[in-house]
Amino acid sequence: MSKDYSSTMENSPEQGLRGLPGPLLLTGHTGFKGTWMTFLLEQLNVPVVGYSLPASKDSLYERAERTGAIPEALADIRNYEALEQFIDLHKPSTIIHMAAQPLVLKSYENPRETFEVNVMGTANLLDIAFNKDFVKAIIVVTTDKVYRNDNSGRAFVETDPLEGKDPYSASKVGTEAVVSAWQQIAKVSGGPRVVSVRAGNVIGGGDFAEDRIIPDIIRGVITGNPVQIRNPMSIRPWQHVLDPLWGYLLLLTVLINGKEIKNINFALNQRNLTVGEVVEIAKKEWDVINVEYGRSRVQDNVTPSESTNLQINAVLAEQKLNWRPHFDQVEAIASTLKWWRRAIASGVVASELVVLDVIEFLKGKKLE
Repeated sequence: MSKDYSSTMENSPEQGLRGLPGPLLLTGHTGFKGTWMTFLLEQLNVPVVGYSLPASKDSLYERAERTGAIPEALADIRNYEALEQFIDLHKPSTIIHMAAQPLVLKSYENPRETFEVNVMGTANLLDIAFNKDFVKAIIVVTTDKVYRNDNSGRAFVETDPLEGKDPYSASKVGTEAVVSAWQQIAKVSGGPRVVSVRAGNVIGGGDFAEDRIIPDIIRGVITGNPVQIRNPMSIRPWQHVLDPLWGYLLLLTVLINGKEIKNINFALNQRNLTVGEVVEIAKKEWDVINVEYGRSRVQDNVTPSESTNLQINAVLAEQKLNWRPHFDQVEAIASTLKWWRRAIASGVVASELVVLDVIEFLKGKKLE
């Protein structure tokens, strides 16, 4: 007998996320965005549990000493049995799926692993969740890089065609196909609402991942080594990490109350900055930065094919969710650099810096 979740959600007396009977499951909670999300949820008093690989060295999760801060499992999203056991144990009402291999250059070095994690990891999660009556809504985080990009500069909308040129973006297009398939399963057999979300280049304090512009700049500040810049003229939709995270939570609140949305963009509707412009803003903040252009760490002389102009349109999020970005691009960059300056020069602990930013961000905001 097929399961019908729709009447439960539409007639539910709960408003927002706080009244749900089960916690929010966040996969990838040890990552940069995931760690920020756990702090955000804690400030909102929303129960959260996490499933993720162990944190990478020098990550925000480690800097903020988050081990054991929430109920968690440090396991692989490809491990179907471990994931199902964790879900059965905690019975989450909602899921935000961030667990992924998120780096373009790493995807060239390990394309198969990238597809296994991003595509089959998502299929595992949705397959399990659709067999649990307690799961009401699922958000799958993909990327702005899923769109077929001709570098025209046009901001992509949710209905534009998808295409991946590199292993990472192709794997995320595969993830989108998985989401679409389970959306169709929900129509035929019943199931929780599933939505894919696409956000631009996310920045914020504590990100130390390889081959990302702000972390590379911070490493240059710390070590004194030159910062290697591949494509200074590339245009990206930079945004502070808290802006899309807030959008994801707004989206969950409308999903559990019956709204139908298939996929949605989160980005700033303004002219996006080039990588070179971001570097110049950082150099004004830290005059010790030494920059070298045109080098890449990709092995075996592989030159990655990266879009030079990437912009997405977030009008749908404004219309459907009443979502507006809190930071413009310059403010997002300034906030990120301020976070790192306080961490490096003043020695303020990472957890305190994140909490202060979250509290300031939440002033005047409500989920219900």
